[in-house]
Amino acid sequence: MRIATVSFEVYPLAKVGGLADVVGSLPKFLKKEGEDVFIVMPMHRIVRKNLERYDLLVEKVLEEFELPFLSTSQKVEVYRTVLPNTDIPVYMVSNDYYFSSEGVYESPDTAEQSIFFCVSALETLKRLNEKVDVIHVHDWQTALIPVYLKTNYRMDQFFSGTASVFTIHNLGYQGIFSRNYLSFAGLPEYLFNIDALEFYGQLNFLKGGIIFSDIITTVSPTYAEEIQSEEYGEKLQDVLRIRGDSLFGILNGIDYDEFDPSKDPRIKHHYTVDSLNGKYLNKLDLQKELGLEENRNKPLLGFIGRLVDQKGLDLMTDVMDYIMMFDVQFVLLGTGDPKYEEFFRKFGERYPKRTAIRITFDVELAQRIYAGCDIFLMPSKYEPCGLGQMYSLRYGTVPVVRYTGGLADTVFEYDPEKMEGNGFGFKEYRPGDLLMAISKAVFYYTRRKEHWERIMKNGMSMDLSWNRSAREYIKIYNEALKRARGY
Repeated sequence: MRIATVSFEVYPLAKVGGLADVVGSLPKFLKKEGEDVFIVMPMHRIVRKNLERYDLLVEKVLEEFELPFLSTSQKVEVYRTVLPNTDIPVYMVSNDYYFSSEGVYESPDTAEQSIFFCVSALETLKRLNEKVDVIHVHDWQTALIPVYLKTNYRMDQFFSGTASVFTIHNLGYQGIFSRNYLSFAGLPEYLFNIDALEFYGQLNFLKGGIIFSDIITTVSPTYAEEIQSEEYGEKLQDVLRIRGDSLFGILNGIDYDEFDPSKDPRIKHHYTVDSLNGKYLNKLDLQKELGLEENRNKPLLGFIGRLVDQKGLDLMTDVMDYIMMFDVQFVLLGTGDPKYEEFFRKFGERYPKRTAIRITFDVELAQRIYAGCDIFLMPSKYEPCGLGQMYSLRYGTVPVVRYTGGLADTVFEYDPEKMEGNGFGFKEYRPGDLLMAISKAVFYYTRRKEHWERIMKNGMSMDLSWNRSAREYIKIYNEALKRARGY
């Protein structure tokens, strides 16, 4: 099967969030399963920098050309490289107007940027004669590709029998714009109706991907169920329920070769599920680096992520002073909403010897936190999949989560009688419930050491690799092909 994966971000060439990790990993494991796969992405400014950083060979494969349908004179060039440490081709769409800003999602006009890239990606396939069985697109920025396939390209023989799979990584981001962009896109006016792209008087790009793709996936089974409800559906629950027989939840994985505590070059001391001493040495190193008391027996709690409501920061700010009533240490790494950045700066000033607040983005430090902490906090309001809890489990750091989305699919409450489970959590979105879950974790760490090691090992022994997920995606691709080709 030949598969084109289309995304705005791909690790390590361009990364903003978990989407980049998914698209940077899944193709490698699809190839291990025998599939023929390549990637199409924009050539952002950060991509150019990372091409040099990884010393990747780059060749121009398409000279400048104009795009059909669009109300723009902007042209596009296409370059090819490979995903680092693989032979998987990456085609990069280049245009200085739409893809030259510092940020991946920064553009003079994000709607035009998305439309321009969607048509560029399809035209790249045509002009390079890269005929594929499945086009796999991700999030609202690429959601119009299935729309184009079913409308403007419907009679194009090149795409005859091509299936589309659309993955929703976060329903909260939908790409909602004025109906005027329909004209810029050169899409039929009849699409502006409630059964297509119209959404409360505007265009909704993500809705287009849901309606027009052959298969919709999201990034965990629980989230696939949740988004069909009013609480999580972001006003698209009815559309998702209508397409319920085409909606599947596939849990993301992590790359077990890259995220491996037994050989990870980003941590000083390596360890395994059968030999945990390196874990404790990493903790002491992290405490020293952060200016905290070097004490193996003092619980070290960590948080890594965006400082936004979705990640449960409103709950955390309500309980942080209560948490510090326990004899614990706390490290936070992330950026986000200024009100939360300011809160945690002041919180760190109140507890200077017991906290380390790092308002920044640092991949290397994040890895040392995953390896060196005892407890990882992830009390999300909603979490389509979540990767942080997977990294923490892989590195023997016990997660405390809210049981929602992918967190509910990966973290299971510890049962001391059966000695089963890999973490602690709560269901109702309330500060007191978060505090109770944290107090449970601290209790087991300080008073039940024999159970704590079992919890760690239970987490480290799980299979959260892409091997499992890749096989599920292959089944989905085959199902999409059956639907697209009518058999």
